[in-house]
Amino acid sequence: MGQEGLRLIVSGGGTGGHLFPGIAVAETFLAYAPANKVLFIGTERHTDMRVLAGRNFQTASISSQGLKGKTVGARIKSMCQLPFSLIAARKLIVRFKPDLVLGVGGYVTGPVLLAARLMGIATCIQEQNSVPGLANRIIGKFVDRIFISFPQSKRYFPRGKCMLSGNPVRKELLDLIRLPEKKDDVRKTLLVLGGSLGAHKVNILVVEALERVKVKLLDTFRVIHQTGKDDEKKVSQEYSRIGLDAEVAAFFDDMAYVYKEADVIISRAGATTLAEMTVLAKPMILIPYPYAADDHQRKNGQFLVEEGAARMFVQDDLDPKELAEEIMELFSNGEKRKRMAEAARRVGKPDAVDVIVKEIVTLASGSRTLSLKP
Repeated sequence: MGQEGLRLIVSGGGTGGHLFPGIAVAETFLAYAPANKVLFIGTERHTDMRVLAGRNFQTASISSQGLKGKTVGARIKSMCQLPFSLIAARKLIVRFKPDLVLGVGGYVTGPVLLAARLMGIATCIQEQNSVPGLANRIIGKFVDRIFISFPQSKRYFPRGKCMLSGNPVRKELLDLIRLPEKKDDVRKTLLVLGGSLGAHKVNILVVEALERVKVKLLDTFRVIHQTGKDDEKKVSQEYSRIGLDAEVAAFFDDMAYVYKEADVIISRAGATTLAEMTVLAKPMILIPYPYAADDHQRKNGQFLVEEGAARMFVQDDLDPKELAEEIMELFSNGEKRKRMAEAARRVGKPDAVDVIVKEIVTLASGSRTLSLKP
């Protein structure tokens, strides 16, 4: 590797689901060798700025937009912007001189990976979902390696390029695995997650469901609820009215804390969150986002349902009464929670980030050796 170390660009962003796997890889890559360097290229969105702030690697951003699900006008605008995004990506690549570029999802990865490929630099993608998006299906044709999180993703990519790694989980969450198991005391905690942007429908369903069972749960139960910024005040007021002990926030920066406290989790079925919940062996109630591209959240969740790690409901078919009954069933049945936790643990891949980083180091080292040849 040499004293100067290896240089990695990680590109992705727009949501926590794309950012956190990239952060896990970046930080593990830096820990792998003191001389290694990382540049994380994200978007100009507020989510990216907040999540990437204060990290121990360089950051940059470029402007880019997607095509799928857009109006004709928006697609034309995106296509017109692409050459400028490529130029901006190329400038960052020339300045940083990476040995390898890894894309972890989001519109920004397209121009960065394309620019790197045109410059002859080794490239990889990390696909979080069971069904890859259109961009990754296209990009997968020319990258050197594709890290997948679900076995069924392999059929969407060229043969011989895929490695079943699992989805990278942040170190601060992996550290929780080594802690003693939470004592089986009387007081239990329900964690509600709607993703980094929140989920209005899930927020309303949960509050209305808990109002139905508050008498039975009042003294033995508390809620930690991530609402997204639009619903924070309203949900907090509703819990106060109901009389339930609830910790409510638009977004929790300290996810290690909320996961550690949780006995059961109600969540969307984004791949990164599922990876975290399975690694931490948490029983889960999933309400997939119904408008996710290619219905990938439902397909992500179905895998865990089949493994016995989760219960899943279609948002438009779920009413507060049914959700209340499911919450009561899980919180009153310790054996069922234990079986679901064990199933989640079997599915989880805590070594995903190490598998990915070791392969990146191998590819990057080979790429550097080739570039040094006369």
